[in-house]
Amino acid sequence: MASSKDHVLAGAPGECCMRTVQHIGVPRGIAEEIGGINTYISHSPEKQDKYDQIILFFPDVFGPFYINTQLVADYFAGKGYLVVVVDYLEGDPIQANMGKPGFELFHWAGPKRDRAYELVPKWIEAVKARYGKSTTKYAALGYCFGGPDVLECATSDWISAAAIAHPAFLNEEHFTTVKRPLFLSCAEIDITFPRDARHRAEEILVEQKAEYHFQLFSGVRHGFGCRADPEVPRDKWAKEQSALAILSWFDRFCR
Repeated sequence: MASSKDHVLAGAPGECCMRTVQHIGVPRGIAEEIGGINTYISHSPEKQDKYDQIILFFPDVFGPFYINTQLVADYFAGKGYLVVVVDYLEGDPIQANMGKPGFELFHWAGPKRDRAYELVPKWIEAVKARYGKSTTKYAALGYCFGGPDVLECATSDWISAAAIAHPAFLNEEHFTTVKRPLFLSCAEIDITFPRDARHRAEEILVEQKAEYHFQLFSGVRHGFGCRADPEVPRDKWAKEQSALAILSWFDRFCR
């Protein structure tokens, strides 16, 4: 019989995780391998050789080389952070599979998540080895699929701050072990991380006396943080405010 710690709060990615409106822009970052894993790297224009603050970015199922993800990474890089976005999907993002005969999201997502658990620790150590120094402050940022990786980072003292937006694949234990400041950017319409789950996550964080902040947007759906429709004013505003608030959270603990 499962313990209460196994109780699911954020489920596996669903159909909402496959919906997107592709954004327009020119990515500023580059693609390189870090620890043998493809990575999108976005440098701060003013800090090419200084890595005092690094954001470890864990993307949604569209991966690090989707234009929407890259533009979000570039936003944080433009504010003074080195941003590294891991390709734990190993060149096989959701958009490469949609429309294939017999494709089932659930059967794709589970093995991908298991593989990500294997890849992320060695990738983090490789990022630290390449860019880190004794004074470096790290922040962890995750959207949807990347939620568990952020919560895992938040159990460790080396992370200064963590943030997740409309997460997936989380259970109660992820929240009972949080040690570091955690920001949650949430959508009102989200079957993956619904209202009851949000409230339960809050209860756990209160019980743990954690440092946390919830941000909730009415009328927007799961995925708004990276894939909002810029032609819908409410959704565009929510996406922008989410990024701005996450930046403020990171600045508070990493500057």
